[in-house]
Amino acid sequence: MRDRSVRTARVAVATVFFLDGAGFANWVVRIPAVQERLGIGVGQLGMALLGVAVGALVAMPLAGGLIARHGSRPVTRAGVLAFAASLALPPLATGLVALTAALVLLGATSGVMGVAMNAQAATVERRYARPIMASFHALFSLGGLVGAATGGLAAARGLGLAPHLGIVAAMIALVGWLAGTRLLPATADAAPGGPAFARPTRALLALGVVAFCVLFGEGAMADWSAVYLRDVAGAGPGLAAAGFAAFSLAMATGRAVGDALTLRMGPARLVRAGGLLSAIGLGIALSVPSPWAAVVGFGAVGAGLSSVFPTVLASAGRMPGQTAGTAIAAVSTFGYTGFLAGPPVIGLVAEWSSLRVGLAVVVATGAIIAALAATLRASAPESSTIGEAGQAETHAVGV
Repeated sequence: MRDRSVRTARVAVATVFFLDGAGFANWVVRIPAVQERLGIGVGQLGMALLGVAVGALVAMPLAGGLIARHGSRPVTRAGVLAFAASLALPPLATGLVALTAALVLLGATSGVMGVAMNAQAATVERRYARPIMASFHALFSLGGLVGAATGGLAAARGLGLAPHLGIVAAMIALVGWLAGTRLLPATADAAPGGPAFARPTRALLALGVVAFCVLFGEGAMADWSAVYLRDVAGAGPGLAAAGFAAFSLAMATGRAVGDALTLRMGPARLVRAGGLLSAIGLGIALSVPSPWAAVVGFGAVGAGLSSVFPTVLASAGRMPGQTAGTAIAAVSTFGYTGFLAGPPVIGLVAEWSSLRVGLAVVVATGAIIAALAATLRASAPESSTIGEAGQAETHAVGV
């Protein structure tokens, strides 16, 4: 019989995932209003937005050390409050420098919150009798959809930037703090005597490479899918937008069923199948000169990649010889680097050759994911097995 506190902690950490997605989406849909209010150009806005990435990349490894020392519960609670406070800052910026500083802080607090909530999720998953990590990331995606809708409604109704994000920040702080009281205690995953950073191993590096490849593909789809459909496949404006919509819908759907698939297939088989689906689906789409083929191919990338990143984070949290917080921080940093690298790398390749060749890089990253899928076996607990290709494979189950 599963302990009631574990079930309650699952609901609590799921709530934090939802709040993270909803909060960031509310900010994203108001970026044009911030740009208009400050009167800055596209190039200046791009430099300011880079502050989010800089803040996250600096904070993620540090978050791992905090979690190792204090446990994921207090870091998650503090991260939620800090994220909420920083969400209210961009509308208060009076110029480009102030906006950039606010976005660095937003990225840093989001990075700490992200690593901490994933570490707590991995700890909760270990107490369960089945995989549940993908469900948390599905809640993040749902939060993003709800946040984008509410933010768009606020903009359409003429609600000012500061009141809008201030209200969102207050709600996140209140709900997040209350949810934080139901998380598993710090003793569940704190390791005060352990290292502040992950110990580099081949297995952890392989997980980091998989995370890099997954978010490389996500970044590529976000920035280049509509451009490819318009400029290469010859789609109109409406159909061009359908490419990323198909990717996002397939991503959310895949995460919703990801835990059931992990239980049935095991993490290694699921990741291998996801990488192959992404690579083959997009490869065929790029080979067929049809807008609809591209839409289907982008959907295949979303479906293939949907459960890979949650599965990789869960595996990092179980990595032998590592503390969950530092391992997840290391893998998250790898992944976020891939998300940032994807769009410019594809742009450079497209400049050198063509956008079709540029997006073929995502085909290659899908193949790399499939090739490294066996790494997830090394981090699975010894207490449970699942059949794969006639052999027993350990997979992500609770203790």
